[in-house]
Amino acid sequence: MQGKIALEEHFALEETVQDSAGFSPAEDWIELKARLLDIQDRRLKEMDAHGIEVMLLSLNAPAIQAIPDRDRALELSRRANDFLAEQVARRPQRFQGLAALPMQDPDAAARELNRCVTSLGFRGALVNGFSQLAGSDKALYYDLKEFWPFWSEVERLDVPFYLHPRNPLAKDAAIYDGHRWLMGPTWAFGQETAVHALRLMGSGLFDAYPHLNVILGHMGEGLPYSMWRIDNHNKWMRTQNVYPAKRPIADYFRENFYLTTSGNFRTQTLIDAMLEIGADRILFSADWPFENIDHAALWFDQATIAENDRIKIGRENARSLFKLAGTSPQSAKEQNKTSIPAEESHELLVRTRRSH
Repeated sequence: MQGKIALEEHFALEETVQDSAGFSPAEDWIELKARLLDIQDRRLKEMDAHGIEVMLLSLNAPAIQAIPDRDRALELSRRANDFLAEQVARRPQRFQGLAALPMQDPDAAARELNRCVTSLGFRGALVNGFSQLAGSDKALYYDLKEFWPFWSEVERLDVPFYLHPRNPLAKDAAIYDGHRWLMGPTWAFGQETAVHALRLMGSGLFDAYPHLNVILGHMGEGLPYSMWRIDNHNKWMRTQNVYPAKRPIADYFRENFYLTTSGNFRTQTLIDAMLEIGADRILFSADWPFENIDHAALWFDQATIAENDRIKIGRENARSLFKLAGTSPQSAKEQNKTSIPAEESHELLVRTRRSH
């Protein structure tokens, strides 16, 4: 499929690139570092070779979120955003930006988001999980009331917020002792981010700001396959989940969240996500440079889903969510191709799921 849009695609500054060193074996670090620091050369060639029209770029992890000093976090986020704006300006038809934000200071984060959207033309924000703050050994999660004015600004600006993973703090990671292989993308990333997302849902945040759109990568960090149990466990008991939110958790998941295919190139998993949240709320992504663009694109282009769904997930959902102007030349042509009707598409999903 030509004209794909990818939106969990990372770059690094010289000041932040070392944050990614722990996510590769030492012998692969030279390659990963080169990928992170490149934007206009190899990245563009990979996009051209595999049908990616646009990338929305974001800073590597944990970067800003791991800087305990508020002033330093703000200063580096502004520098990263200014650098990204310069890179986007060179090829705005191929690259767009997602803001890095100093969530250690919710007011400063709101101001920086406003600057990035209104002055730099960014399409939203990507934040690398919880933040750390000097003087506290606790992780700052964004369901806390101190962040609600920030969320009000996100809703007012009408831009998506991508909640990207990071590892738990060392003091919170005892379960991984002796099994460090479970850290990072293997497991800890997903578990950490899923709990953070559930905190947002259960806090009442989406009752207060019902038009918020939050994005989760990696096909939803495992959440699509747990939604029913979260809301329906021990249903015969008199007391069910008690939380400030007014509605079942799955309602917020289906109405306020989008998922991407980043780093999870499995058709059965995609179909499960489509059955749970719908094809209108799934977005193509690769997770470059940590994952290969060819792995993501070749899998997605051949996945056994209806062509209308492939076009939605590959491009059109992102165009709508991020308000990307224009339509690629091939879009209308592909939409007019003979494709599987909606009811047959659902049957295809079910049959494919059962066959595996």
